[in-house]
Amino acid sequence: MLSGLRSSSRTIGFQLAFWYSAIFIASSLILFFVTFFSLKFSFRQNDRKLIQSEMEDYVADFRMGGSSRLERALSEIKFKDSTGQDLFFVRLTDAKKGTVFLSIPGQWPAPDLKRLDAGQTENKGPWSSIASNGVKDTYEILSKPITPGLILQVGKLTVNSQELIARFRAIFLKILIPVFITGFAGGMLLTFRALRPIRYLINATRQIIGTGEINARVPVGDSKDELQELSRLFNTMLEKIEKLIKGMREGLDNVAHDLRTPITRIRGGAEMALRSEASPDALKSALADCIEEADRILTMLNTVMDISEAETGAMLLNLQDVDLPALINEVTDLYSYVAEEKNVAIRASFTGNMQVLADKNRIQQAIANLLDNAVKYTASGGCVEIQTSRENQNAIIRITDTGAGIQPQDLPKIWDRLYRGDKSRSQRGLGLGLSLVKAIILAHKGRVEVSSAPGEGSVFTVYIPANPKADNISNL
Repeated sequence: MLSGLRSSSRTIGFQLAFWYSAIFIASSLILFFVTFFSLKFSFRQNDRKLIQSEMEDYVADFRMGGSSRLERALSEIKFKDSTGQDLFFVRLTDAKKGTVFLSIPGQWPAPDLKRLDAGQTENKGPWSSIASNGVKDTYEILSKPITPGLILQVGKLTVNSQELIARFRAIFLKILIPVFITGFAGGMLLTFRALRPIRYLINATRQIIGTGEINARVPVGDSKDELQELSRLFNTMLEKIEKLIKGMREGLDNVAHDLRTPITRIRGGAEMALRSEASPDALKSALADCIEEADRILTMLNTVMDISEAETGAMLLNLQDVDLPALINEVTDLYSYVAEEKNVAIRASFTGNMQVLADKNRIQQAIANLLDNAVKYTASGGCVEIQTSRENQNAIIRITDTGAGIQPQDLPKIWDRLYRGDKSRSQRGLGLGLSLVKAIILAHKGRVEVSSAPGEGSVFTVYIPANPKADNISNL
């Protein structure tokens, strides 16, 4: 039981509840002390105002009529006592003779006059706070000289304010335990509700670890707080991971199926070289064939991984300002020799100085794949045309060829990995070029479209978001 209590005390929920309770209780105590001392100060100020007013009346009597007028005013104190008006301690003392006049309401205990005369009080100056004899009640007394050697003292017993403050203190002590309980219970409740998304995350993670399946999702509420945002991001991460794994599985299945041919060729060539007594040149030729097939396998695997990364958003892009016309010129120069051998013309036309924010190498790879397909499937004497234009916020690259075209039933499938139509099987390739093109363009927040008909050629259109900042700079 103790070990369970220790483990519970280490949890974030317990710690949050503890600190919430501590802050709540500390705030309640601070509020009590502020209220207590505010009341005490308020009562004290009120008593002092009354004493000050009474003192001013006696001083006014003295100034108007001298000692005789003051004596008459003092003689009326007993009458004020009998009428139930505010009661005051009044004392007239002479430095040489001692107490000349003393009036203490009958129900009041007498103050300690020796300590009062000796100045042994809590306050210094005209005001004195002194305890009464034998009880805990306190007098608040104002002393004022009215003639040389003659001092008038007016005071008030603060018993009423002290009783009220004591009652306030007692009430607070009675509600202190409910405050503690309320604070801890409130802390536990708020912590339980606040950490609910964390518990959902823990349960989802445990389910994924226990089952190995990543189709679990964290329930997300409608609030916009940080924990709900964390849950949404966690679900998004799981979706991306699931999509990546699914793509990798499909890619591996396709690759495994497509790898059989080159691996069989490598094995066949190696076995023939080992069994035969061929010349060194023949053995070198067999090794060269094996290397060629191995490179083909490596290219296939790298391309499949690039496609998976691009489709799942994991492809790292080195974004920079790219001048499309200059980039297309580089690609066409690269394929000009191949086109000349096939007697295929390549024409390029550009509209304006067009720039995009993109990964230069990846965009070059996508355009090269499209141009390679166009030249490959265009017969001798044909033409491949590359055009660039601007439409709204997109830069457009359009590649048109006069090749054999694509069958209608093949059009939706040409973007699939390792898919090759019947006519394309006569050409050497991996069936991954168009899949890579689409993945790269999607990674750049663009899109690629195709229109084709058998015997009429094909038109591939690439849309890439233009870089308006670069356009503005170039127009200056």
